Amino acid sequence: MKVTQAEYEELIETLRDHDHRYYVDCKPVISDYEYDQLIKKLEAIEAHHPNWIVPSSPTQRVDEGESRGFKQAEHLAPMLSLQNTYSLEEIQDFIDRVKKLTQLTHPTFSLELKIDGVAIAVRYKKGFLIQAITRGDGKKGDDVTQNVKTIPTLPMNLKEKDIPDLLEVRGEVYLSKSDFLLMNEQRQEEGLEPWANPRNACAGSLKLLDAKEVYKRHLNLITYQVSYGYEVPFQSEVHPYLKKHHFPILDPKFLKKAHSLKDIEDYIHFVSKSRHDLAFDIDGIVIKFDDTKYYETMGMTGKSPRWAVAYKFAPEQAITKVLGITIQVGRTGVLTPVAELEPVFLAGSTISRASLHNEEEVERKDIRVGDTVFIEKAGEIIPQVVKVELDQRPKHSEKWTMPKNCPYCDTRVVKIKGEVAVRCPNNLECPAQGMRRLTFFVAKGAMDIEHLGEKVVEKLFESKMVQRPSDFYKLTKEDLLGLPGFKEKSAQNLYDSIQESKKRSLDRFILGLGIPHVGAQSAYLLAQRLGSLKNFLEVDKESLLKIDGIGEKTADAIVCFLKSSLHKEDILSLIEAGVEPAVEKKIASYDHLFFSKTFCLTGTLTKYTRQEASDLIHQRGGVVVNSVTKKTDYLLAGDEAGSKLEKAKVAGVKIVDEDWFEKNL
Repeated sequence: MKVTQAEYEELIETLRDHDHRYYVDCKPVISDYEYDQLIKKLEAIEAHHPNWIVPSSPTQRVDEGESRGFKQAEHLAPMLSLQNTYSLEEIQDFIDRVKKLTQLTHPTFSLELKIDGVAIAVRYKKGFLIQAITRGDGKKGDDVTQNVKTIPTLPMNLKEKDIPDLLEVRGEVYLSKSDFLLMNEQRQEEGLEPWANPRNACAGSLKLLDAKEVYKRHLNLITYQVSYGYEVPFQSEVHPYLKKHHFPILDPKFLKKAHSLKDIEDYIHFVSKSRHDLAFDIDGIVIKFDDTKYYETMGMTGKSPRWAVAYKFAPEQAITKVLGITIQVGRTGVLTPVAELEPVFLAGSTISRASLHNEEEVERKDIRVGDTVFIEKAGEIIPQVVKVELDQRPKHSEKWTMPKNCPYCDTRVVKIKGEVAVRCPNNLECPAQGMRRLTFFVAKGAMDIEHLGEKVVEKLFESKMVQRPSDFYKLTKEDLLGLPGFKEKSAQNLYDSIQESKKRSLDRFILGLGIPHVGAQSAYLLAQRLGSLKNFLEVDKESLLKIDGIGEKTADAIVCFLKSSLHKEDILSLIEAGVEPAVEKKIASYDHLFFSKTFCLTGTLTKYTRQEASDLIHQRGGVVVNSVTKKTDYLLAGDEAGSKLEKAKVAGVKIVDEDWFEKNL
C-alpha cells in the first residue's frame, strides 16, 4: 500500500476528530459506514506497516472522550467496542476465527439487536445501585450516576438472593423515537437547533449536569451483559438472569441462538423487516459466541473482543428528483452547493435537502437540476446523493456550475490555488458569513450560550437585533419576548444564559472570534502564553511565532484579524458589555519547572491518561502541543512511543519518562 507515515498519522488525527465529534460533541459529520471505511483503511495501512502503529491509533483503543463537569471512574473490567462487519462474508470470517480460537467444529452463537444508544456500566454493591459509568476510553468513563438514576426501568435495589456483593451490568441507554420527535418539536418551538437523531439526543441528555433536566428527557435502558461479579456460563442465559432481577431486556423474540451462517442470515432478514416498527433505533445486530468460558482465552484486539462482532445494516436508499441546487455560504466564506429535493421519506424522516459538499463533488457525480437520484441517509444521520439515474435524465438538462458571484452579497467569488473550496472574500459585509460567524461564536466549545441555537441566531440576525457578537450582550428580556415563538420562560432562560457566558475562559473567547486557522488547541496556546485579553489584542507576528504550536499561516491570520478596525471595535464592545474572558487559574507559580515549558506526549502512560497528564501540565503553567519541533522543551514518552520519539532525538528535545514527570509535579 503506497502511503507515507505522515499520511498515516494524518488519518489517525482525522479519526480522532470524528471520535470527538461523535462521542463528546454528539454531532457527527460523517456516517457510521464512512467512519468504518476510514477504520478499514487504517487497519490496512497498519497491516502493511506494523512498525508505524502507535497507542493513540483508534484501532488500539476505545475513546469516547471526557465530558466537562463529570468525575472520571474506573471500569471493573475493560469496556470494549465491537468490530463492525457489513457482509455475510465478513460474518463467515468471524465464525472461522471462533472455530480456530476454540477448536470447536460447531460453535453456537447468541444473537441480539444492536441498539443505537449510549453504552453504560451500572454497578451494585450489596444489591444497591452505587455507580453508573459511560464507556469513556474503555478503562475510565464519566460518572453519570445521578443522571442514570432518572431512568424509571432501572432497579435501584436488587432483592434476589443470588446477588454478589459487587455486581456490574452493562446496557444501552436510549431515547425512544416518539420521545425524540416530541423533544425536537419542543426545541424548535424554543428556537433551538433540533437533534440529528435519537442517539445524539440521548448522549446530549446524559451530559446534562442537572439530573432534574435529565428526568424530563425520558431516557430508557436495555441491559445485555453481566460484566463483573457473576459468571453466566452462556451468553444466551444472560438475559433470563437479568430479567429475573428486574433489569429491562430486549423482547425475547429478538433473542436468538444460531449454529450456522444461514441461521444468522435468517435472523438479519427477520430483524430488517421489523426494525422500523421498534420503539427505538437500531443500526444492526450483535453476534456473540455463546460459551463464555472461552472469552478470557480468546482475548481481544486493541479495542475489540474476539468473541463478538456487530453486523451493521447498510445505509437505506430512496429515489427522488433534484428540484434545484442552491448555495450555502459558511462563516469563512466557503460556498457549499445544496440539492433541493422532491421530499421523500427515508429511514424514519422526510428528506428535502442534501449537501453536495463542493464544486468538485457535483462535477464528479455530474448532478444536475431535474435529475432522478438515489439518496441515502448514511448512519440515519446525513442525507447525501449517492448517484444519478442517467437513463432518466431530461434531454435538455444543463451541467451545473458554481456561481461567479456570492448569492448573498454579489461579491465575485475566488478559488485559492491548492484548495477545493470556492470562497466569498467579502468577510466583513457578506450577511451569510455574518450569520454563520454569530452561530459559531455562541456554539459549544466557544462561548457555549445555552438556548441559543442556529434558528434563534437567524431570527435575531434577520430582525437586525444582532449583527455582531457584542450585540448578544445588549439584548434585554423584552427584546427576546418580541421574537416569534418566545414566551416568558424561554426568554428568561436565554437571557440568563447570555449573562452567564460573560465569564467564559480566554481560550474559548478567542476560539469564538472565528479567526481563520485558529482551532481549540491554538486558542488554548494563545490564552496560556499571552495571559490576558489585553496582551492578545496587542500581540505581533514575532511574538506569535515564538509560541510553540503557532505557525506562520496562523500568525498571519491572527495579525490580519486584529488589524481590522471592525473586529477590534467589536472586541472592545464585548468588553464594555461586561464580557471578561480570563485565563484559567493555575495551581503553580512562575518558578515551577513546568511553567512556560512546552510538552509533547507520546506512547502510553501507566498512571495517567493522556488528558490527565495534559491537565497536570496546564495547571502548572506548561503547554501541551501535538507535534515535536525544535521549540518543544520536553517529550514525555510512555510505553510503545511512536515516531515522535525519533523526531525528538533529531531535534535535540529533552526526552523524559513518567517517573521524571511524577517526581517533578
